[in-house]
Amino acid sequence: MCEENDRSAKKDQLAREVLRFSRNTLLVNLRFLDLALGSLDYAAVENGTLLTDGTHIFYQAGHILKTYKKSRETSARDYFHIILHCIFRHMYVSPAITSRLWDLACDIAVENMITELGVKGTAAPREKRQAAYLNEIKNKQKQVTAERIYAYLRGKNWKEEKLAAMEEAFGADDHSIWYLGEEEKQRKLGISADAGSSPGRESTQADGEGKNSQTDGEGKSTEGESAYGHGVSPSLREEFWKKVSGRMQVELETFGKMQGMKPGALTQNLAAVNRERYDYTAFLKKFAVLGEAMRINDDEYDYIFYTYGLRRYKNMPLIEPLEYKEVKRIREFVIAIDTSGSTSGELVQRFMQKTYNILKSTESFFSKINLHIIQCDAQIQEDAKITSQEEFDRYLENMKIRGLGGTDFRPVFQYVEQLRREKEFQNLRGLIYFTDGYGTFPERKPDYETAFVFIREEYELPEVPAWAIKLVLEQEEI
Repeated sequence: MCEENDRSAKKDQLAREVLRFSRNTLLVNLRFLDLALGSLDYAAVENGTLLTDGTHIFYQAGHILKTYKKSRETSARDYFHIILHCIFRHMYVSPAITSRLWDLACDIAVENMITELGVKGTAAPREKRQAAYLNEIKNKQKQVTAERIYAYLRGKNWKEEKLAAMEEAFGADDHSIWYLGEEEKQRKLGISADAGSSPGRESTQADGEGKNSQTDGEGKSTEGESAYGHGVSPSLREEFWKKVSGRMQVELETFGKMQGMKPGALTQNLAAVNRERYDYTAFLKKFAVLGEAMRINDDEYDYIFYTYGLRRYKNMPLIEPLEYKEVKRIREFVIAIDTSGSTSGELVQRFMQKTYNILKSTESFFSKINLHIIQCDAQIQEDAKITSQEEFDRYLENMKIRGLGGTDFRPVFQYVEQLRREKEFQNLRGLIYFTDGYGTFPERKPDYETAFVFIREEYELPEVPAWAIKLVLEQEEI
């Protein structure tokens, strides 16, 4: 029994040496990974192969040694694979996703990043099996991110044989614990919440606060934070990886070009995962103005009835709610549509439908409104005046895109100024310009708020003037 325990301990020690060797291989070649590489503890498990939950690398010693024996490059690549899952927070998934396709999409995204970086120490044999699949995806998708790949995979009816072949070509780790609660995860891995881990980091970043956790001579954590079940919460850990990802993006953008690096897909994915999220519904509310609407106001009451009740019935006031209420609703604004050849007509119609649905669902319209929908490429093509929801309905039913020439934003602003001089607007709140952004902007700030709305096709979009609001939406959001 003692001899068996010694063999098991020796095997585990060798496995951790392989993990540390893989980590150091990456650190030597990719210095921008230093924080990420030092942020996971090693924890040996009997049930599983190679897994991560964003806090630990769970490993089965036999699997690690078998992989290393076949190819040390594959071991380093597998380590890089799970580190990228953490950096891009792939394990913090929505319950609504299809787990099998999401697993595959994440694996494809990280494997593509590793291949494009071209680090010799991670050039594993599976790259050749992946090439044809990646070419097929890249011909269909401009951005090879997990989210875009997932949408691509969901849009096709896959034969089981091809799906299984892709999973075999791109897989490196087990994602099953991503979808489990803490107790389920412990049972699957065959560990106890009170069981200690076998930390693989040494004087590295320890938790979501960024503290250093020192290890003693046997590799045990001296702070106790890295023991399984006693670490930081998943939400804090996700926030920590978000900070790691943001720092990596800055380092790559700052030093990558200086060092002649061509990170390609890695930079693209970092830009995608770190992008600012926008709420178009909340944005539209910024264009609201105060107005009086005929509706019961439960917050206020008529003081005449109140005082009459006190006089007539002594201490019994009569409470009568007011029949009108001041509410914030859209009254006057402009929607300008870039109808140049570079802007898709289908996207324009979807954007208009999205805008209408938001306004209608939130009761943002007054019974009478003054909305101008202006189509413009290099010159004004159409101005549709909308004064009621019924007119908006008819406009959407018969909407036609006019123009498809060049792009110049200035005519819209000149035309709106002309309408203001003609007293067409009494209190113009703002202008929303839907565009791809490649055009000539006005030099001067108008007297009303202006927002340029982009649909993200690429992750590099034109800058707007300092006086304008820049709003970026995903195609899926409209």
